[in-house]
Amino acid sequence: MRNRIYLDHAATTAVTPEVLEAMLPYFTESYGNPSGVYATGREAHRAMDQARREAAAALGARPQEIYFTSGGSESDNWALTGAAMARRDRGNHIITSAIEHHAVLHTCQALEKQGFQVTYLKPDSRGYVAPEALEQAIRPETILISLMAANNEIGTLQPAAAYGEIARSRGIPFHTDAVQAMGAIPIDVEAWQADLLSLSAHKFHGPKGVGLLYIRKGTRMDAMIHGGAQERRMRAGTENVPGIVGMGKAMSLAADRIPERAARVGALREYLIRGLREAIPGVRLNGHPSDRLPGNVHVTIPDMDGEAMLLRLDLAGIAASSGSACTSGSVDPSHVLEAIGLSPAETRSSLRMTLGEENTEAEMNEVIRVLSAIVADLRAMRE
Repeated sequence: MRNRIYLDHAATTAVTPEVLEAMLPYFTESYGNPSGVYATGREAHRAMDQARREAAAALGARPQEIYFTSGGSESDNWALTGAAMARRDRGNHIITSAIEHHAVLHTCQALEKQGFQVTYLKPDSRGYVAPEALEQAIRPETILISLMAANNEIGTLQPAAAYGEIARSRGIPFHTDAVQAMGAIPIDVEAWQADLLSLSAHKFHGPKGVGLLYIRKGTRMDAMIHGGAQERRMRAGTENVPGIVGMGKAMSLAADRIPERAARVGALREYLIRGLREAIPGVRLNGHPSDRLPGNVHVTIPDMDGEAMLLRLDLAGIAASSGSACTSGSVDPSHVLEAIGLSPAETRSSLRMTLGEENTEAEMNEVIRVLSAIVADLRAMRE
């Protein structure tokens, strides 16, 4: 198979050899149920405890505040539903933004059907949600604030610490979807004053099918799944021990490598942006020009068809996307691009390329060469 260039790290990442090595024994040798009192069960339970400690250390949290889930979508669902239901005696108002992941937006819509009121804060043209907008939206009946740390489509970094400070000063729990942030920027639940925080392992070289929800001690929450004592009676069901072990290892590695990764991947990002601007007339960068995820390059190429560009890139051995992996196959325009003011035609002319540690400058040169040729060819066909 020919060498391919993978530029969809925001969708998923490869499991690293170190993570795979840590997981393998829990598929075969140490496969006991962690709820068992026998030796293999106790061994599995100790492995989970170690992963919980690793996850907590990466977030500046305490191990007992880490709850393992099936991924970021479940964590987002639990954070909003669990917190809202636990506080409905105090109010019914939730604040989020118009550019959240659908795991947050659709959960908010489901809560609206149950009588909750939701304010969707608008971003500016760069995808930035101002803390001042949050302050103005708070009401006496506000019981939860959920604002992401970094946007999954256009990569704009959000002022999570400022959100947390506002929420804490008003006594309102603050949840942040940090799925795209882990491994890209430092995360500190104390500095951010976060009460709830969602992560998904496969975004930072861990396995698919496992995530976590950080729940600050003392935060009122309803259980996610009933029927057993697992995860301190908050999420019933036999735990995914290999996945949890892999997530703990991946978090530890990701946290240690943030400075080096951010510098290297950020430099590649800027190299690719400059090259695309020089090679393709009219290309426009979406999202904040500097306060963005190190590996995110989201561009609009006017009068182009995003799907046609993606298919041609794929034929050339380059994997990219048009937006969130969770909306792949949807015919609806991106809600994020609409929220920052792009027209339907502009949203259909956009590409997301997300870089990782394994990408190289030589690959960026190839991407620039191939994409500029694709655009030139498609434009020539329109004339």
